[in-house]
Amino acid sequence: MIRDIVIVGGGTAGWMTATYLNRTFGDRVTITVVESDRIPTIGVGEATFSTIRHFFDHLGLAERDWMPHCSASFKLAIRYQDWRAVGEHFYHPFERLPDVGGFNLADWWLHLDGDVSRFDERCLTIPALCEARRAPRTLDGRLLGQDTEDGRAQFPYAYHFDAAMLARFLTGHGVERGVRQVLDDVVSVEQDERGWISHLVTARHGAVHGDLFVDCTGFRGLLINQTLNEPFESFEDVLPNNRAVALRVPDDMARRGVEPYTTATAAPAGWIWTIPLYGRIGTGYVYSDEFCSPEEAEATLRAVAAPGRPDLEANHIRMRIGRNRRSWVRNCVAVGLSSGFVEPLESTGIFFIQHAIEQLVRHFPDERWDQTLADEYNRRVGEVIDGVREFLVLHYLAAARDDTPYWKATKTRAVPDDLARRMRTWASVLPDAHNIYPHFHGFEAYSWKIILMGLGRQPVRARPALALADDTSVQALLADLPARARRLTATLPDCHEYLVALNRGHESDVSPR
Repeated sequence: MIRDIVIVGGGTAGWMTATYLNRTFGDRVTITVVESDRIPTIGVGEATFSTIRHFFDHLGLAERDWMPHCSASFKLAIRYQDWRAVGEHFYHPFERLPDVGGFNLADWWLHLDGDVSRFDERCLTIPALCEARRAPRTLDGRLLGQDTEDGRAQFPYAYHFDAAMLARFLTGHGVERGVRQVLDDVVSVEQDERGWISHLVTARHGAVHGDLFVDCTGFRGLLINQTLNEPFESFEDVLPNNRAVALRVPDDMARRGVEPYTTATAAPAGWIWTIPLYGRIGTGYVYSDEFCSPEEAEATLRAVAAPGRPDLEANHIRMRIGRNRRSWVRNCVAVGLSSGFVEPLESTGIFFIQHAIEQLVRHFPDERWDQTLADEYNRRVGEVIDGVREFLVLHYLAAARDDTPYWKATKTRAVPDDLARRMRTWASVLPDAHNIYPHFHGFEAYSWKIILMGLGRQPVRARPALALADDTSVQALLADLPARARRLTATLPDCHEYLVALNRGHESDVSPR
């Protein structure tokens, strides 16, 4: 059997992989993480997908166990600011749209009202909670949707956290449970006569042997690309943003408040993220260097997010947008940025890590190294990344904004063939489960509807059948939604208030850094 797993690179990807595999296999395998203490974690503040709860559940960690150590806060939605027009916004929340009388609520809304600018506030409850800055749990721990009248939540929230702090927390968690940490630089990667990786040579610890090697070296792709020469397929023909500049902004969060959502604000050559953590703000400008220089991007970000704070160090990142043709080659599996990345607009970076780890467990090899397992792994990982690429391309194509050369160019770039076909369909009918990207269900049909309508796109008319359908039930639902939102808002505590209670006794762990 495969007994020795060597993970090259620490950070979020390396230590999520190490702790998940350790929890899964226990002492039946040996897990070694080789990481350099000279290479910092790229992430400055991470927003996540709601499926991240499965990762912490698998590790047996409750929110009170890890959140205080990672400056973590809650995320109910993404707020898209200025994408439709300057001064306008909409929310993409973790909340499904119900079916009423055989038709989705979004279709009913087009038939009964048709004003897409009011769609999210009138047909969803979570936007009201975002505006009121409500936590998704009551102070006694009850979850949004439990003991309330709202049962439509997918899982109603995800998290924001400091990526470097999470990596440190998982390091301690993993080492306590038997993961071996080797702090050293990799001098060379040695291969056997078949071209498989046999061992690493490190500067101070010498040779590190393994059966399975996991590449978590980020955009470098030390094992998968530099050693095994696996081709990387760029997405820059359809997704132009290839750079980012980020800042960590200390703030008095008790005075400022903590919004339970990520904000993505359209900017002249891209967009700016705002991620409220418990102890500070994480912010950054994602942009295309075809339309903006790093100096211009930093100046824009500082003016928006940290005026009068020239002391804050800016972190400039060149992003590799796309994915490897294969993420599993021979006895090497790439996880995280070394596998693929498609910019953080929908908070999928951590999800890609989690999905890859889960698929690795499901397709874990034995000494026969059945190629079918690797092939199926590569298919599933590739399809998920390709699906997120298609979803993100839709954001830029559908955004009504076109007031700068960058935003004008987003409407004329190449479009994946399947997406072009789907958009022709959506010109007549809204997305549903049968006409969206079929291989990735993390973005369900409701997400495609909300993004299209929120950005100002809608079919030329509502479904004709609705003119003949009985609308009594849907009229009652729409009439009750504002009251339902008010009841939830009155029930749930302020987000910062909840986080203060959660972090009580851990204040030194979440001070601004």
